[in-house]
Amino acid sequence: MERTLDQRLEQLKSELLKMGGAVEESIAHAVKSLVDRDNDLADAVISGGKTIDEWEVTIEEDLLKLLAVTQPVAGDLRLIATVMKINYDLERINDQSVNIAQRAFVLNRTAPLKPLIDIPRMAELVRGMVKDALDAFVNRNVELANDVRRRDDVVDGLRDQIFRELLTYLHYRAETDAIDRAIHLILVSRHLERMGDHASNIAENAVYLVQGRIVRHQKENIGEEE
Repeated sequence: MERTLDQRLEQLKSELLKMGGAVEESIAHAVKSLVDRDNDLADAVISGGKTIDEWEVTIEEDLLKLLAVTQPVAGDLRLIATVMKINYDLERINDQSVNIAQRAFVLNRTAPLKPLIDIPRMAELVRGMVKDALDAFVNRNVELANDVRRRDDVVDGLRDQIFRELLTYLHYRAETDAIDRAIHLILVSRHLERMGDHASNIAENAVYLVQGRIVRHQKENIGEEE
């Protein structure tokens, strides 16, 4: 039974990481569909989002079955809880990618408001956070998890910077269509910021897996030993 549990846990971890790779790709493609004004790519992100939703449900169902059948304890139970939480956060990140793709459809119908510089930068930062948070989970690396969380502050700063710059821009261009486009771009930055929050959640859950401590809402480096 123990060997079977270990095998099934490894299979679920493998599925989770495959899903994570698809989510990373959806982040890149969603922003690219906006920058390149590519509606086909935006449509692919939205279609792929439905697949990832189904993937998330399948992983959760498998985890619940595993809990019911094997009644795991200690480290195995902690791993299952961690995988379940990460599974949820990955699906939520993908939802934000779909939101960006949907806004790309709207923005691509109009002339660009301004060159997009900070939004692609945010996307790269967030994608790196997701990758490194998953690496921290796989390798049980608390230091890397802490680094992911620190990067979330950079993402928050870029969101605020985009907001300020667009407000300044609208001071000189107050026509209705410019305001609408600016609001969509502000919301894109908000979607990216929320992705960063979920990547931080994944990093915090990596710490929980290693140390068995729930470290949400802590401002200091999470999970560091005394």
